[in-house]
Amino acid sequence: MPFEHGTFAVTMFALPEDLPENYIELFSRHKAGPLDSVKDEPLLGWVGGRHLLETEIDEGTAVCGGMVYLNLRKAERKVPSSLLKAVCKREELAYQHEHQTSRIPSNVRKEIKEKAVETYLHQVPPSLTGIPMVIDPASKMLYLGAVSTAQIDLFTEYFHKTTGIEPLQVNPEWYLAKDFQVTPDELPNVMFSEYNDGEVTTGRDFLTWLWYFSEQKGGGALEVKPYGEFAFYIQGPLTFAAAAETRGAVENTVKNGDPLRAAEAKTALTVGKKLKKAKFVLERGSDAWTGTIDADLFAFSGFSLPESEEMDADSVFAERITNLEIFRTVLAAYFKMFAETLLSDKWGEEENKIRQWVVERETR
Repeated sequence: MPFEHGTFAVTMFALPEDLPENYIELFSRHKAGPLDSVKDEPLLGWVGGRHLLETEIDEGTAVCGGMVYLNLRKAERKVPSSLLKAVCKREELAYQHEHQTSRIPSNVRKEIKEKAVETYLHQVPPSLTGIPMVIDPASKMLYLGAVSTAQIDLFTEYFHKTTGIEPLQVNPEWYLAKDFQVTPDELPNVMFSEYNDGEVTTGRDFLTWLWYFSEQKGGGALEVKPYGEFAFYIQGPLTFAAAAETRGAVENTVKNGDPLRAAEAKTALTVGKKLKKAKFVLERGSDAWTGTIDADLFAFSGFSLPESEEMDADSVFAERITNLEIFRTVLAAYFKMFAETLLSDKWGEEENKIRQWVVERETR
């Protein structure tokens, strides 16, 4: 599963309260049922973190490396599209031959399709998909292996149904409420060029500022206790975005050659667009965290962690989640620096520096 090795997608959540003491019992009550119980409708339920067939929920299957590790499994039966098309075509030809017509009424097409689904649905095995999650009880953080809005909504609804707790996504709005007791609407109007689309995009403002900070401050060096000094780098491809009413393309991606020094990147910044998505590297000595950040969703894909030095599976897993927690803490420190500057009387000076950075960018 993705949290155990390799790259993965992740969205981060905070739990507003501790898990109930009987959390294993609660997850077990909502565990996935047997596959032969899957009929016409998809079935949801919890399974163990290691694989999607582990339907027994107990301490041995729900806890790994001191973390809660489970999947929300979705099981459904679907007639393969190629089979469904073939069966429908066969029946439509039979109808045309029987009625000596080339026309097939829409209600007949519908009936043919419904009958084909009914006939073959229970002959195909159910397909399984899982949304993995890890909960660190010590920090009350939940790491979700999904970045799509549909999967996130599905998961949070079922998690609340199971535990009575509604996870709060860790994003700019959450940071601002937690550390500064303000909402994005209360922030100064951020303008990195003379153009302003009037849209509040705190995530894009932060990512664009990070790019500036990383180039102006020696790799964005930042000391984060107790973990040491880190450097943050932006890499291409770069996706820029602006409000829908902005002239020209609303969104464009720069990926050829050296995207950071491309004329298209400078032009995008000059006309008021902001960085929406980019690859990044976070470094601490020889350790590196890499991936792609989506500033609007505040989600991370293609995410990789520093190589593990542990040997047994539980220790490797625990170390990977620790490294994930380090990344979250460091990203929070960068955002806090951004927000503190934004909310201070120094922001005008900082904004002018960023505008100058845009104007003076060298292109290749």
